[in-house]
Amino acid sequence: MTRYFIGIDVSTTASKALVIDRDGMVIASSSHAHALSTPRPLWSEQDPEDWWAAASASLREVLKVVSPDDIVAIGLTGQMHGLTSLDKDGRPLRPAILWNDQRSGAQCQEITEKIGAHKLYALIGSILLPGFTAPKMRWLQQNEPDIFRQIAHVLLPKDYVRYRLSGAFATDVAEGSGFGLMDIGKRAYSDELLAAYDIPRAWLPELCESQEVCAHVSEAGAAATGLKVGTPIVGGAGDQPAAAVGMGVVEEGQASLAIGTSGVAHAMSPRYAPEPNGRLHTFCGPIPGMWFHMGVMLSAAGGLRWLHDEVLADKSYDEINRMAESVPPGSLGLLFAPYLTGERNPHPDPYARGAFVGFTLRHGLPHMVRATMEGIAYGMRDQLELLRSLGVNPAEAVVTGGATNSAVWLQLTTDIMGVPLYTINTNEGSAFGAAILAAVGAGAYASVPEACRQMVHKVDTVQPSTAAADYQRLYPTFQGLYAALRETYHALARFEGSM
Repeated sequence: MTRYFIGIDVSTTASKALVIDRDGMVIASSSHAHALSTPRPLWSEQDPEDWWAAASASLREVLKVVSPDDIVAIGLTGQMHGLTSLDKDGRPLRPAILWNDQRSGAQCQEITEKIGAHKLYALIGSILLPGFTAPKMRWLQQNEPDIFRQIAHVLLPKDYVRYRLSGAFATDVAEGSGFGLMDIGKRAYSDELLAAYDIPRAWLPELCESQEVCAHVSEAGAAATGLKVGTPIVGGAGDQPAAAVGMGVVEEGQASLAIGTSGVAHAMSPRYAPEPNGRLHTFCGPIPGMWFHMGVMLSAAGGLRWLHDEVLADKSYDEINRMAESVPPGSLGLLFAPYLTGERNPHPDPYARGAFVGFTLRHGLPHMVRATMEGIAYGMRDQLELLRSLGVNPAEAVVTGGATNSAVWLQLTTDIMGVPLYTINTNEGSAFGAAILAAVGAGAYASVPEACRQMVHKVDTVQPSTAAADYQRLYPTFQGLYAALRETYHALARFEGSM
């Protein structure tokens, strides 16, 4: 019997099902979109039923290519942190509050003061930020008490799909780390934090390791998707740790740069050792006994998409790349601050904003395009520098996402990083990582590193060019942008009424 593994990715924009074989060959893939709602400033929401509808439709599509009898195991991944509140019958009580929702800043401050900043950071491996799940729960308690009183279960987006597939209330420790309710070093929920939030333990999903089988497809799940009843489902991981698995970054000394809607730098560690100043996330890794350091910029390739959609909608991306190529490194002194949706690392500030700085009469749209690409790359350099401060000094790094589709963007990113960047044989990202975890959980491989060595391979390497020296001189100027503009950002937020 042919053995296949499915990765399901519940992202912000769509739910995807990916089928791979034991060698990592993609056999089938399907994706269905879902809508995003932003009903107020700083708010970001989705209907959980849209995730399930899209995920089940995607599964039905791929099961037209492969037989359900040949699916050995399923892994789940998806957008992290989203608060999905269910009643006693497992029905959503309201739209889910997503990872990029910034409404709970006051609740973050409240709970940080209650626990103590140093103690809280030592427990959860990160400064408590509005993106996390627990502050959203406190916001709900204070602002929608009727809804809060009806809560019986709280799940994360991918785990809602797991629940619909299996009836199980479960999550993996890698994604569960983003609740802000775990003792990350112990890989378990913190009784102290649950008490501080006044959150019943019974509301929270059971914790498991990422490759551990924690559920099986139910009759209802099979009827909706075409999967076979009893098909094992492993814990999986949030989109970022799953993407790292999909990139093969699962051993100490490796690093990855994922330049998608958001930008993420990632490295694994066999020790729980958070960054001393709270400028990184340190969460449970998708491998038992491992943790990962993660630096996040909230708007990466999404910044270039914004420029295209709002300013250059009549241009193709090939034309945009040619515009960037026509401009020298440094964009004649034009800088772009890429904080279009606030920022997380190294500036945890939901009120940060985007800005072009340095305009003169010499600048035109091509300079804006290149400056945008450079500003995003500088933001990723910030993440890499944070990893370096913890002793992660990679000789090279894997890069995925939007920059790899543009030769000029990939080269200037390499120059700004100052180390060679390489691409890999797959661009399936998080779904691929979830499928690898499923393969390990099914026993096809003894470990996640072993599976990655078999399935993930280096394709092309880009070396820094002579422009790297110019970017090295300009990088400190970029580093000063946030501090120079912080008060302006906050004044504008107060004017808008969002602060």
